[in-house]
Amino acid sequence: MAMNRTVWGRRRFLEGSAFLTAAFTTAGLYAEELLGTPAQTEGPFYPDKLPLDTDNDLLTLNDTITPAVGEVTHLAGRVLSTSGQPVRNAVVEIWQADSSGAYLHSGSMNGDKRDRHFQGFGRFLTDSKGQYYFRTIKPV
Repeated sequence: MAMNRTVWGRRRFLEGSAFLTAAFTTAGLYAEELLGTPAQTEGPFYPDKLPLDTDNDLLTLNDTITPAVGEVTHLAGRVLSTSGQPVRNAVVEIWQADSSGAYLHSGSMNGDKRDRHFQGFGRFLTDSKGQYYFRTIKPV
């Protein structure tokens, strides 16, 4: 009788272990849904006229070799669905002030001091892993 109880106990233990292993290794089986990004307006300094160059490198305009003034920084991340899956071809836009605090906007306070080599706006389509990347300057 003791032998039967031991075998039955091991069998239950192994079944339970197999279930737990599957539960924790199966992607998304018990995962919580991520929160979506809330809808927002562009804010007061979204460019009122987009530059001709809207790539992800804000340090240089078109093919010029003179870079913008400021400390170079890299901004990267991922766009995921609420279920945690990468979102391909999502449009990610950034806009920011240059090293003197001037935005690429007609209402910018320091518009007369604007760095003409700083793009001020960038756009990037995420890749198959939902990744994006920008090269810009450290915000002031």
